[in-house]
Amino acid sequence: MSERMTTITLITGGARSGKSAFALELAGAYSRKAFIATAVAMDGEMEERIRRHRQERGDAFPTLEEPLRLAEAISSCTGRTEVAVVDCLTVWLGNLYHQRREGKAHFKKHMDNFLSVLDTPPCDLIMVTNEVGWSIVPENHLARRFRDEAGRLNREVAQRSRHVYLMCCGIPLALKGEPHRE
Repeated sequence: MSERMTTITLITGGARSGKSAFALELAGAYSRKAFIATAVAMDGEMEERIRRHRQERGDAFPTLEEPLRLAEAISSCTGRTEVAVVDCLTVWLGNLYHQRREGKAHFKKHMDNFLSVLDTPPCDLIMVTNEVGWSIVPENHLARRFRDEAGRLNREVAQRSRHVYLMCCGIPLALKGEPHRE
């Protein structure tokens, strides 16, 4: 009897395009699921957004909140977890930028660890990320670097993914792999 191969699904798109809802919908087909949240409530608006996302998920997803150590959080989903939803890679990248005072080596270590875990994930993964490269060119260096790093991160994850979706106006467009069937 051979072991089942794990599947990575990446969902990208613009703000409020339905990425998180679609991720939860895809994860609904699994009985043992987990949710890895990367957001940090730094202000009232983010607190409200986190509250709404928790309400959307309900009790169906045991949630691990991990803003920085994403590789370790994914690795902890061993054993009984069939699928983990990671929401969101772009927020995680922003968290790393916020912690940048620890230097480029710290940033690179987190990124390398994360990509390494994707080479042999412990369970199926459904990852949400933002497409930030279709807008105007940011006026400052830090914002341009963030946009570029987000593009590189999304490309690396997409290469490791069996399925990639672009959400547009709440409609999932399959970019890679056969669309999931209901």
